This record gives sequence, structure tokens and C-alpha cells, in this order.
Amino acid sequence: GRKGLALGAFVVAATLLALAPPEQSQAQLIINVYPSQDHTNQTLWIFSGNSFNPSGSVPWELRTSGSTYQNRDTWRFASNGNLYDANNPSSQTLSLSSLLSSTNSKDIDSVRKRIPGGGRTNITFAANATNTPTITIGSGSRTIANLFMHNDSFGDALGIRVSGSNLSYSANDSSAWTGAGILNKPIGDFHAGTLNSNSGNPRFGSVRVVVNSAFIPEPEEYALIFGLFALGFAILRRHWQKRQQQPATIGS
Repeated sequence: GRKGLALGAFVVAATLLALAPPEQSQAQLIINVYPSQDHTNQTLWIFSGNSFNPSGSVPWELRTSGSTYQNRDTWRFASNGNLYDANNPSSQTLSLSSLLSSTNSKDIDSVRKRIPGGGRTNITFAANATNTPTITIGSGSRTIANLFMHNDSFGDALGIRVSGSNLSYSANDSSAWTGAGILNKPIGDFHAGTLNSNSGNPRFGSVRVVVNSAFIPEPEEYALIFGLFALGFAILRRHWQKRQQQPATIGS
């Protein structure tokens, strides 16, 4: 029947939409966070996207160190919800190691196979997703060596700290970042979902953080889920067909 057909199509479409990767095409800096497949106490951080510095008449900079919040290199999520779920950090700076420099063989394989030409197309990362986490602003580039994390009455904060020397930037400088890194903090410490930074911080662009509570799904998992919903759709369709075939009952 039409109702059963429509309902089944809606369920399948909604499922596929839920499994689709987050939007990557907008002019925004994006971080996708996944639990590590190799170590339960680690998370995988994948950087993509681009933005620009919309305001500011004097040069700003990304710092190499610092355990304080400053909108030159740190975001706030106060009006958007929580980033941290457990073990709330207080002015904590954590080392972000390059994915390829780690022993995380399953994580490396999973990301590599999802770059263009990698053989898996359910989720696709940029071709440079496996590179060392790197940010470029204007004509300068630095490795993203550490993540700054903080929770207080003003809301959760997340920032980046770069290696080498501070990276200065000015108004209208474009920014972009790439690569993937491993952080020694488990996925259970973060709140699953999507957060967008407050407007106006930091100066070099807004960020969207997408925390995924599950591993990057394997193609077999997609096939199993799709198969289950296809089976459910077939059962539902048969049910509606039987109802239509039953003769109407005349009451006495």
C-alpha cells in the first residue's frame, strides 16, 4: 500500500541521512572526533575546512603555549551546550600527536581507506586527512601540537597551541587546517553531538566540533543496517498488502 511504502521509504531515508558524514562544504573550520579503535583511552581528531579573519585592526597570534583563555586562539561554546561530559578539564593543555606517528594501526587504516581513492566511500575524508595536524593562516603554517581545554562558569572552551613560534595573523587573512591527530583523552569525557563556537571568537574563524560516540563505521556495518531496514520494509509492505486483500467485515 501507499502508506506502507511511504513509511518504509521514510525510515530508510532517515537512516541513511543519520549515517551520512557532517557537512564539510561550508566555510568553517571543522573538527571530527572519534573514539580510537586501537586504544580506549584515546580519541581521533580529524581537522578540515577553512575560514577567514573577519575583523581586527591589529595583528593577533596563535600561541605555542599558554594555559589561559584568549580569543586569539581559543573558542567558547557557552551558548551552544557542553563539550565535556566527564573529567572536566581546568586550564589543561594536552599533547596532540600525529596519527601517522602513533601505533594506532586500525585508526590509520580506517582514515586512509576513506580518502579519495582509498576504496571506501561511505564516509570520505580529505586526501590530506592523515597528514600531521597543521593550520595555515595567510602565508604562515604551523603544526597543531597541543589542545587547550577548560571548563568554567562561562562555558566550555577549546583552543589550539602550535609548535615552533607564535603564528601572527591580521584582518581578512584566510585560514585552513588539515590532518589527523591522537589525543590521550577517552571519548567518554566528551559530549556526543555537534557544537558551533560562539560568534566573535577566536579572531581567525569559527569552529564546528562533531563528537562521534562510535567508531568510524565499517562498510559491513552500513550493509548490515541497510539490510535490516530493507527487511523491515519488506515485512511492512507485505503486512499492508494482506490488509488490503482482506474482505471488509459487515457488522451485525
